[in-house]
Amino acid sequence: MIRNPILPGFNPDPSICRVGDDYYIATSTFEWFPGVQIHHSRDLVHWRLLARPLVRASQLDMRGDPDSCGVWAPCLSHDGARFHLIYTDVKRYGRTTMGGASGASLRDFHNYLVTADRIDGDWSDPVHLNSSGFDPSLFHDEDGRKYFLNQLWDHRPGRNRFAGIVLQEYDPKEQRLTGERHLIFPGTALGLTEAPHLYRRDGWYHLIVAEGGTGWNHAVTMARSRDLLGPYEVHPDGPVLTSRDRPDAPLMRAGHADLVETPDGETYMAYLCGRPLPNRGRCVLGRETAIQPMRWGEDGWLRTIDGDAMPVAKAPAPALPTHPWPEVPPRADFDDAALPIDFQWLRTPDPDAIFSLAARPGHLRLHGRETIGSLFTQALVARRQQAFHYSARCRMDFAPHHFQQAAGLVAYYNGSKFHYLHVSHDETVGRHIRVMSALPDSPQADAFTVPVPIPDGPIELRAEVDEERLRFAWRIGDGDWQWLPERFDASILSDEATAPGAPNFTGAFIGMACQDMSGAGLHADFDWFDYRERDYAPDPEGLP
Repeated sequence: MIRNPILPGFNPDPSICRVGDDYYIATSTFEWFPGVQIHHSRDLVHWRLLARPLVRASQLDMRGDPDSCGVWAPCLSHDGARFHLIYTDVKRYGRTTMGGASGASLRDFHNYLVTADRIDGDWSDPVHLNSSGFDPSLFHDEDGRKYFLNQLWDHRPGRNRFAGIVLQEYDPKEQRLTGERHLIFPGTALGLTEAPHLYRRDGWYHLIVAEGGTGWNHAVTMARSRDLLGPYEVHPDGPVLTSRDRPDAPLMRAGHADLVETPDGETYMAYLCGRPLPNRGRCVLGRETAIQPMRWGEDGWLRTIDGDAMPVAKAPAPALPTHPWPEVPPRADFDDAALPIDFQWLRTPDPDAIFSLAARPGHLRLHGRETIGSLFTQALVARRQQAFHYSARCRMDFAPHHFQQAAGLVAYYNGSKFHYLHVSHDETVGRHIRVMSALPDSPQADAFTVPVPIPDGPIELRAEVDEERLRFAWRIGDGDWQWLPERFDASILSDEATAPGAPNFTGAFIGMACQDMSGAGLHADFDWFDYRERDYAPDPEGLP
C-alpha cells in the first residue's frame, strides 16, 4: 500500500516523471539552497531524496530573495534523450512601501530551463525563458515539438492577477521561446488558476491546473481540447481532486497535481497536501506530497478510483517489485567532505562563506555572519521537520566574547517565525544560554527568555517537539539535562501563522545557526547533529 504523504514535511508542488523503471518527483525549495529536491522511487511506495540539481551560482543565486520566494514549482520531464527541469526564481512577491504606497501587484518571476543526461549528474547552466508569470512547465508533443506553459500574472489595476494559462513554443536549437504567446485557458470560477501541466491522450490535449489558492480551498481542475491552442472544455464533474469544504478529508489543501503512467498503463496523480495539527489547525509540516491511482472513464475524463475527487491517506500501489531504500542514519557526524543530503542552507550559492567541513575535521564549522533571518548571508544549516513528534540534539563548541555573537539550535520557518536556543555572552551575566523567539501572531515580535549562566566548554543542546509543544534543554559534558521552564509554541512554524498578505509557502526546519554582528566572524563548531522521529512523549519528568 501507498501511505500518504509519500514525501512528508516541506515538499510542495510535485512534478512526477517516469524513465524506464524509475520514478522521479521534483519539489519546490523556495529560499533554501541548493535548489529543487528530486526524489526517486521504483515502486511508488518507497522514496529517497536523490539530488538537488541547482548547485551553482550560475544556476541560482537567491541572495535578497524575500521569505517564501526563490524556487517555485519545478517541472521535471524527459524527452527520451535528456532530462529537462523548468523552474521559477521569484525575486519580488509584492510589498507595501514605508511611505504607504502599495507595490503588492508588482512581482518578478524569472523562468529558467536546465537539462542533464543523468538525473543525478551535472545540470546545464540555465536558459532564461520569460518572466511573465510562475509555475512553468514544458510539454513534449508527439511530433517532437516542445511547448512552454506558465501562469500569466497581470499587475494592472482592476484585472484578474491570475490571468490564465499561456503557451508558447520552445525551440531547443535556438534555446528560446519562439512564435506567438497564446492564452489557452482563462481558468474557472474557482479562480487563482496556476500550476499547468499538459498531456496528450487518445487524440485529446488534457490540461491540468491548480485553482482556489494553495490553502484550504485548493483544488485540481482539468480541461481538454482536440486542438493544442484550445478552446479547452472544463471537466463536467468540477474539480477532479480537492479537500475544500470537506472536513472529513484525511488530507487537506489537496491540489497542484501532475500525472504519471506506469508501464502497465495505470495512471497515478501526485499532488500537494497538508496535515493540520489536531488542536491548532496549523500545518507545521508545510505542504507535503501525496500520490494515488486515478482512472480514465469511458467518456475520456480522469477521475479518482471512487469518483469522489477525495484525496486518500492509503492507496493501492502498482504491481511492481517492492524496492525499499536503506534507512538514513539519524545522526550526522560531519565526517565526510560533503554535507549530508538532508541538510540545506539559505539563499547563498557560496557555502564556503557560511560553513566548512574541512576547517576542523569531523565538525561542521559555522562562520558567524549576519543576523538570523537575514535575506543575504546568514550561517544557518538545517533539515526539514518531517513528523509531528521528534527529538533533535547537537553538540556545539562556541566561545562568544560579547552579546553580538550567538550560536545554537534553532526551530525555524523564516525570518519572522522561529525559536532559537542560543549561547551568547554579555558583561553582566557572562556566558549564558537563552531563547529568542520571533512571533508572527503576537504584539511582541521578538521575545527573549531570561539568560541562564553556563560554564565554559562544549555544550549539548536539545529540542523536543510534540505537535504544538516545543521544549528546550542543555547540558555540559555528560551532566544532567537542564530544562528551560518555558513551553514554546511550535505551531507558529507554519504557513497559517502569519501577518496578512505575507507569503508563507515553506515549512518547519530544525538546525544549527551562528551569528556575529560585530563582523569578526567568530565560528561555532558542531560535532554532530541528531534528528529522531518518535511517538508522542509527555513533558519531561518533573517539569511543570
